[in-house]
Parts: sequence; structure tokens; C-alpha cells
Amino acid sequence: MTFATLGLHPDIIKALVDAGYEAPTPVQQQAIPAALEGRDLMVSSQTGSGKTAAFMLPAIHLFATTKQAAAAAPSAGYPVKRTRHATGPARPRMLVLTPTRELALQVTAAADKYSTHVGHVNVASILGGMPMSRQRQALSRNPEILVATPGRLLDHMRGGKIDWSQLQLLVLDEADRMLDMGFIEAIDSIVAALPQTRQTMLFSATLDGVVGRLGQRITRDPLVVRVAGASTSQENIQQRVHFVDDVSHKGRLLDHLLRDLSVDQAVVFTSTKRDADAIAERLSAAGFSAAALHGDMQQNARNRTLNALRNGGLRVLVATDVAARGIDVPTITHVFNFDLPRSPEDYVHRIGRTGRAGRDGFAISLAHHAETRSVRDIERFTRQNILIEVVPGFEPRRTTSSERPRKAGSTGSAGRNAKSGDGKRSWYSKPGGGRSDSSRRSRSGNTNSSYR
Repeated sequence: MTFATLGLHPDIIKALVDAGYEAPTPVQQQAIPAALEGRDLMVSSQTGSGKTAAFMLPAIHLFATTKQAAAAAPSAGYPVKRTRHATGPARPRMLVLTPTRELALQVTAAADKYSTHVGHVNVASILGGMPMSRQRQALSRNPEILVATPGRLLDHMRGGKIDWSQLQLLVLDEADRMLDMGFIEAIDSIVAALPQTRQTMLFSATLDGVVGRLGQRITRDPLVVRVAGASTSQENIQQRVHFVDDVSHKGRLLDHLLRDLSVDQAVVFTSTKRDADAIAERLSAAGFSAAALHGDMQQNARNRTLNALRNGGLRVLVATDVAARGIDVPTITHVFNFDLPRSPEDYVHRIGRTGRAGRDGFAISLAHHAETRSVRDIERFTRQNILIEVVPGFEPRRTTSSERPRKAGSTGSAGRNAKSGDGKRSWYSKPGGGRSDSSRRSRSGNTNSSYR
């Protein structure tokens, strides 16, 4: 199957060819024809499955065909050129809600790319961490597509800056993540203000539980599409786990693994913003090109960090789960879980940051002995065994029967050709040689110091 057989506008096909797209992914094959017919959709698909194009291409097709029809018959009702609303509210035709700023910016970039040959399709991003004045200026240009995070969008709605009377399309992208982040009330408030006649598309890693109930509540007779669900194993990503005794052991092992010559670029995931800052600082002091990324950073700082990662100026990104979705950097070769995620679903999204664009990737988790059960939960969810490995010189003092390596004597996928790693580094301790007071993770019982 080709994109042309899906019935998309020729100018969109041209943009896809320019972007190097060859054939639609499974989720695109099922979602695009139904979206072109005006059907509401509830779609479950894994990260990296091509879902952004699955909802954005039909929308741009709609804009292209209506503009073409208006050019041929100006009395049809839709102006060929959108007018600015210097003082009046914006009247978008499409709204895309995303959980994070990074995903919003990625969706905005995709819309610009797909509409290159369609004529001008005005896209605006409304998200936290950016000046309100700049966003009001973007709204004054009367964008056809509005990509927004729920909280900041509500701010502009309360200020009377948006008129939904012309809205035709609503998309909830990564709906499960938005609910995890506590946006359910904001989503309900936004949806209540939208026209009932809209077309609605919901995309999520899972359609179970509260996500499914939300989808049924906001859609009309939706087509349910389940493609390559989030529990599907990612065969091009080699997954490993190293068990550790404590956070100092974990820190030394991370240092060793990051010095592997095969690590081009890596994302290190932590549980908290404070941990991300602390670990990035320690890695930088140890000679790594490292930086943190989390929700407390201003958007300009986050953009600079991501641009440095994309341009190759940054080798190690230390991030909270804000980076687990919406970051597409094909040169990321390794993902390290310094802290295990809260759920197996989050694990799948984290490791999906590597192995992009058909490349091979490595996902390495550093788990405390008390987290053995969490590792098994991930294995059951992904239906894939995770190889337990031990790096010589970094063996855990404690080894239970459930933690014995399935491959004895292995150095680990990121442990070969290491430049260093004698296990004696002290930079994971607090300056002055003292150890910080420990705290206990509520879920796993893992004892960690404030280095994390």
C-alpha cells in the first residue's frame, strides 16, 4: 500500500516524498481512510508507530480540498486566505491536545512539514513555559491548527482569546499520559466548550479503563483501531537489567556503562526533577557532555537542550518522564533507566526513545534487589524476557535465585570496549566525601541517597 492509495491530496503526497516517507505504517493504513470519511476514532498504538501522521494528514487533506474548492467557487463559504484577528478571538478549525510541551512542538513541526505544498496552513502552539504575549500574538494570526497543552489552553480560553465556532477536528494525542498527569478536569472543560458536530480522534497507548471511558464519552460511534499495542516487544531494541546494591553502586555502574564506545547518545531517566539536575551535574563534573530536562525548566531552556541533543552537541540527556514521549532523535543509541518507571507502560515509552527510524537500540535498567518484582511486571507486560547481566568489577554483593544472570560473565550491551570503569569513582558521593541521608522509594522500597 502507498500513501497515494489512501486517497490523500496530491500536494500532501509530494510533501511526504520530500520527507522520505515510503509507505504508510499499519496505524496509518487503518486510521487515515476512516478519518478521511469523517469517522470518529479511538486508536491504540505504540510509540513510534506513526500516529502523528495518522491524524494530521487527513486534517491537512481537509484544508487543502476546501481551499481548492473555495478558489474554484468563492461563494462556497470558506475564504481562500485566512484573515488576522488583531483584536478578536482566534477561530481554529483543528485542536490537538498533548500532555507535554515537547510533544506539542513535535506535532506542530509535523503539521508544517506535511503542509509544505498545500499553501499556507497556519499552525500555532499554545503551551506552558512560553510568554503569554507571544502566544496571544500567535492567536491573533487566526491559526487553522491549534496544538496545545490543556492547562495553558484553558488560560487563553478564560481570557476570551479563542472562538470554537469553526472547529471541525479535535485530537487527543497520548490521552493516557494526559490522564496520568491529572488533566482530566481540564480536558472535560475544554471538550464541553467545543461544537458537538466536530470529528474527534483519540490516540493512546491503551484504551482500557479510564482512557476508554473518556473516549466513549467524547466520541460518536467511533471506529476502534488497535495496532501494535504498547505491550508489543520492540525487537530492534536489546533490553538488559543490572541489579545494584545501593545508589552509589548504581552511580558507578552508570558511569562505566556511559563510557562504552558504542554509546553515541543516551537518555538517562530518573524519577524526579531534583534527581535529573543532580545526576546531570555529576555527569558533567565527570567529563560527560550532559544536561537535564524536566518540567520545571523554562521552555527556551528546554528547547536549547533538545536542539543541542539533535545537533550532536549533547551526549547524555538526563530526564524525567516528560521526555518519555514526544522526543524523536534518531541518533539516541541507548536509554538508561536510572530509576525504574512507575508502570510497565511508561517503560515501553521510555525505551522507545531509542531504536528510532529502523535503527537498533539498547535499553538498560539499573534495578535495586527490591525491584525484582517490578522487572517481572515489565516482562509480563511486554511479553519479553529482559536479560540480566553483570559487569565484571561491578557485581552486586547480593544475588538471589531470581536475579542470577541468564548469561553468566556478560559485560552488558553497553559494557563492551569501555574506556574506564574500575568501580572506584567517588563523584557519586556528596562533595566532602560524606554520604547523604537516605530516603525510601514508596513503590519499590529501593533505598536511595539524595544524589539521585
